[in-house]
Amino acid sequence: MKREAVIAVVDDDESVRETTKGLIRSVGFSAEAFGSAEDFLASDHLGRTDCLIADVNMPGMSGLDLLERLAGAGRTIPTILITAYPNERIRMRALNAGVRCYLPKPFAEGDLLGCLRAALGNGISSR
Repeated sequence: MKREAVIAVVDDDESVRETTKGLIRSVGFSAEAFGSAEDFLASDHLGRTDCLIADVNMPGMSGLDLLERLAGAGRTIPTILITAYPNERIRMRALNAGVRCYLPKPFAEGDLLGCLRAALGNGISSR
C-alpha cells in the first residue's frame, strides 16, 4: 500500500522556502518547511521525511553538511540540493555524497518536480 510522501524543505530564505513548500503541496505531497538545518534536525519530522530539499548555503550548517551529518548517523534520506551560487566542486562533492539532484536557483518547477519524483521512487505517492 502506498502512503503519502513527506517532503522537508530546508532553506534560510523564507520566500524560497514557502514557494517551494507551496509547489510541493500543489501537486499533492505533504511538505514541511524549516529555516535551518538545525531546526530540521531538532524536529519530529526527521524520522518521517521521505525526501529532503535543502539549500547549499545557509548560516550555521549548510545543506551539504546536513546531508553528511545524516549519513554519518546512518540516516539515508533522498536529498535534492538547491543553490543560488552554483559551484562545480561542491556539485561534485554533493553528487559523490549521494545527492539525487543539484539544482541552481532559480530552478524551473518541472525540474524540481522531476527530481522529487525520481528521488521518491516506488511505494510513496502524492494524494
